[in-house]
Amino acid sequence: MAPGPLTTAALHDLEARPGQKIWLYALGKAAHAMASGAVAALRGSGHIIAGGVVVAPESSPSPFGTLLALQGDHPLPGRHSFAAARRIGEAAAAIRGDDLVVVLLSGGASSLVAAPLQGIAESDLERLFTIVMDAGLDIGAMNAVRKRFTLWGAGRLALALVPARTQVLLMSDVPGDDPANVGSGPCSPDPSSVPDVIALLEQAELIDRIGPAMRHYLAAVARGILPETPKPGDPAFARVSARVIGTNSLALDAAVAHARALSLDVERMHAPLTGDAARCGHSIATSLLARAERGETGCVVWGGETTVRLSSAARAETSRPPRSESGGASVTRATGGRCQELALAAARTLSMSGPLAHTVTLLAAGTDGRDGPTDAAGAFADAEVWRNIAHRGLDPEAALARHESYAALNAANALFRRGPTGTNVMDVVVALVE
Repeated sequence: MAPGPLTTAALHDLEARPGQKIWLYALGKAAHAMASGAVAALRGSGHIIAGGVVVAPESSPSPFGTLLALQGDHPLPGRHSFAAARRIGEAAAAIRGDDLVVVLLSGGASSLVAAPLQGIAESDLERLFTIVMDAGLDIGAMNAVRKRFTLWGAGRLALALVPARTQVLLMSDVPGDDPANVGSGPCSPDPSSVPDVIALLEQAELIDRIGPAMRHYLAAVARGILPETPKPGDPAFARVSARVIGTNSLALDAAVAHARALSLDVERMHAPLTGDAARCGHSIATSLLARAERGETGCVVWGGETTVRLSSAARAETSRPPRSESGGASVTRATGGRCQELALAAARTLSMSGPLAHTVTLLAAGTDGRDGPTDAAGAFADAEVWRNIAHRGLDPEAALARHESYAALNAANALFRRGPTGTNVMDVVVALVE
């Protein structure tokens, strides 16, 4: 599923007057592909691209002379993210009421353009991103918390663009494809209230771990001293329209079509993958073994996004992450990702399941080409991976318990290194039963 062509097709019917200035914001892991697709559509129809900003995890040339291409930090914000957020504000200041703004949003934008609200330290925002990721919150809860404290999250970019008309195109990396959740919803009303956010933080036992300035901010909003985030019905959204053009469902459709082209019997599982990654890995492996026992062969595909919750010991080891060369927090913590953890857990189940396990192989991978803070998109699992890890002198059980799947799977040559794909529509699991 290519974001560039999807964006080009979506902008063919863009309502713009001849000579109207158009500004582009492309933010997220698919930013460069989406921006290139937008430029192709707009130049082909004679529109004027007045300016804008493209922010992605990697450095790449700008697709058009008036667009500024920047690199942000991911998965934790850092100095590049803070600088990108400032440039977004500078570009917004040049937009006039009769201009048109096209916002191209994809997963990863939450971190890539993160900057703290006034009065909150950049280091506190970095720490917030770390602790909510390590707590194993799902993406909805994580973004509900993170967007509260960021300069452009929770509809604040829409406020900055008023009174210009804004068209938002989204590549969804969230279950349910809610625009308010993609990239922390910079152009969408925030459905959550401060009591909701406080409840989330208390339930996850994080309220005492966020910065004091953040707690003071929440208290001030709760007392009405500071304003709530923009809500549905706010006049700022009257001139905003949003359209989701890429989803995990479309990616699964493509996987099914490819399997059929290879003459494989294929079944797509419609229930999304959610919850703990290791439990999902065990459940998937168990279901595949049941299929094998029934004599059913072919391909099965799943999609969704699981979570990994670090143990208290692992969190203690990473409570003060060192600085990286990029200026963000170094991600040398318990190294792996949700797809790798899912695959390692599946490998454990398969290793204990007798001859039928040798008919099962699966791949769990992130559609963005990067699983967690690693260079792998995900990993393969079969009946031999678990044993191969042990044969190379590592303890796979300990690796799974410590969420250190990367080193273990690397030892077994089971990692899937694809490189950045230029898109991000959650994760896929593809399995074969022979």
